[in-house]
Amino acid sequence: MKALYYDEPKGYKAIKIGDFPVPEIDDNEVLVRVKAFSLNHLDVWIMEGNYPVKVPLPHIFGSDSSGVVEKVGKNVQHIKVGDEVIVYPGLSCGHCRSCLSGRDNECRDFTLLGVVVPGVSAEYVRAPAVNIFPKPAGLTFEEAAGIGITCTTSWMSLVKRAGIRQGDTVLIHGAGSGVGTALIQIAKLYNARVITTVGDDWKTEKAKALGADHVINHKKEDFLEAVKRITDGALADIAVDHVGAATFNQSLAAVRKGGQIVTFGSTSGDEVRLSLRRVFGKSVTIHGVYTGPKWAFGECLRLFPSPLRTVVDSVFEFKDAQKAYEKLLSRLFFGKIVVKI
Repeated sequence: MKALYYDEPKGYKAIKIGDFPVPEIDDNEVLVRVKAFSLNHLDVWIMEGNYPVKVPLPHIFGSDSSGVVEKVGKNVQHIKVGDEVIVYPGLSCGHCRSCLSGRDNECRDFTLLGVVVPGVSAEYVRAPAVNIFPKPAGLTFEEAAGIGITCTTSWMSLVKRAGIRQGDTVLIHGAGSGVGTALIQIAKLYNARVITTVGDDWKTEKAKALGADHVINHKKEDFLEAVKRITDGALADIAVDHVGAATFNQSLAAVRKGGQIVTFGSTSGDEVRLSLRRVFGKSVTIHGVYTGPKWAFGECLRLFPSPLRTVVDSVFEFKDAQKAYEKLLSRLFFGKIVVKI
C-alpha cells in the first residue's frame, strides 16, 4: 500500500510517500480502506520529535480518518465489508479498571493511532472492531474524517468535564482551529454566550456564522480586557484554553470566582508559571482533558450532520500532504484541513 511517512523527526518537510505492506488483522480487528484523514497539531509534535514517547521509525502518522471496510476478523459480526465508517483513534487495553468503567482514555496503556502505532495516513489502517463507528448519513468522507479527536475532545471538555449549563458565558480561544469550530457549536447547543478569539479579521464573520456572540482579534485587543468589557466585569464561567503558555494565565484571570478552565493543548508552549493563590483564591477548577472515551465519540456522532457540522477549510491531494501541513502551521485556515486518499 501507499503511505505517507517520515523516517527522521525533522517536521512535516520530512514527509515521504512510500510502499508498505497492507496490515494484517487479527480475529477482533477490522481493515479499513482509508478515504480521507484530517490533520491535527499532534501530528506535527510527533513529526518534530516533541512528544514524550519514543516513536518507532519509519512512522506512518495521523489519527483521524474515515473510509470503507475492506476486511473483518472472524469474530466481528456487527461490521460488514463495504460499510462506510469512521475510525475512533483511541487504543486501550480493554480490561483495566479505567477501560471497564468507560474511561478508556485514562487507561495506563492508552495511545492514539499515529502515535506509537501506525496511523491513518495510508491506503489502509487496522483497528479494533470496537473502534469502528458507522459514518453518519449525509456526511462526505472528508467531513467525517474531521470529527474524531476534534469533536470528542470538545464534547468532553465542555459537556462532561466543565458541565456547561444553559446561558453560561464561555471563552473559547482560536475560533478558526478545528476544536474552535466544534467548541463554538457545542456551546451554542446550551444557549451559551460565546466569546472567542481570532488572529485575523477575515475569520470574524466565519466565527459569527457558527454562532459566536463576540469575536476578539487578539492581535488588536487584549482578550482579558475584552472579556471584562463584554461581561461588565462578571467574567466568564468557563474558559477553554488549548493555546497554552501564551494565554493560560490571562485565561485564569478571565474566569469568575468559582469558574472553570479546561486545557487540552499547548500549541504555544507547555510551561506556565502559575499563581496557586489565584487558583484557590478564586475557587477555580482546572480540568485537563486528553481526548475522550469511545462512548463520548459515539455521543458526538449522533449530532452530525445536524445540529453539529464539520467545518472543512480545505482538502488536499495525497501527494500534497506537505502543503497541507504547511497550511496548518501558517494558521491561515478556518476549520479542518483534510487529505483525501
